[in-house]
Amino acid sequence: MTATLMIVLAGACAVGLFIYLFYALMKPERF
Repeated sequence: MTATLMIVLAGACAVGLFIYLFYALMKPERF
């Protein structure tokens, strides 16, 4: 696996986690 692919996957995971946390903070009634 290339380093570029690893960086892209890591970036995608970071963005997904950030969005998940953002929604968790904006809509606390869902948790």
